[in-house]
Amino acid sequence: MQFEVLVIEDGSVKDAKDIVASFENKLDVKYFYKENSGQGFSRNFGFERAKGDYFIIFDSDILVPSDYLETVKDYLFEHQLDAFGGPDAAHESFTPVQKAISYAMTSPFTTGGIRGNKKHIGQFHPRSFNMGLSREVYEKVGGFILTRLGEDIEYSIRIHESGFKIGLIPAAKVYHKRRTSFKQFYKQLHFFGRARINIYKHFPSELKAVHFFPAFFTLGLGFTIACNVLYRPLAYVCNFFLLLYFLLIFFHAWQVNKSIKIAFLSVIASFIQLTAYGLGFIQDFVKRVVFRK
Repeated sequence: MQFEVLVIEDGSVKDAKDIVASFENKLDVKYFYKENSGQGFSRNFGFERAKGDYFIIFDSDILVPSDYLETVKDYLFEHQLDAFGGPDAAHESFTPVQKAISYAMTSPFTTGGIRGNKKHIGQFHPRSFNMGLSREVYEKVGGFILTRLGEDIEYSIRIHESGFKIGLIPAAKVYHKRRTSFKQFYKQLHFFGRARINIYKHFPSELKAVHFFPAFFTLGLGFTIACNVLYRPLAYVCNFFLLLYFLLIFFHAWQVNKSIKIAFLSVIASFIQLTAYGLGFIQDFVKRVVFRK
């Protein structure tokens, strides 16, 4: 299979030039360094220099399985897609915290199955950690018009609205490292919550009920805390349902990862995922939708 690899260094202080050079005898690989402009515009930089008829985007925090390209090629020969996305998973080499974060970001009890699940809700939107598109799509739709804050979802929506066929390739998974600590994870998910409102400002119809769940959870958590301080009888009811929800996550994560430790960490990761996203969502909803700033 013929393919080229373009590595776009987006203003990194510690560059990967020497690492890329070590693969020059094994791959058709090219290295480009540019000033920082964000991930969206850096992908456009790559599109402009790519020679192939099909572009595949990977983020820098993923591991690509050795059979990935073969899987994509076989699928596209049987199913005509103009753009595609694939799921992500945790690699066995990941730390327990990374596996817990991966669970929180892919569990049906937190994200609702909207990130690369076969039974995803609504129109499937490929995410930039694992996304492909034809040259025809790029030439007609153009590249990213946002560089961050939901830029990949916005791009997917424009591709869909231009009449191109988008689909999920279930077997084309990558291993997503995401963040290495809960603190970093909180910052990332707060950003994702804000990004959802940014998408809403461009495409109001793309704000679905499932996107409000983290905000409702966060508000409900605040209500539960208030009840524990001000009105204990109601607090018992709230605490019961909260405990029931986290027990559901614990036992499901235990079943998925076969580890009590990762199951416990998954409860923490899910709590962070929901509250961080919820707070970011509420922050920009109030600021940009209610007060229109």
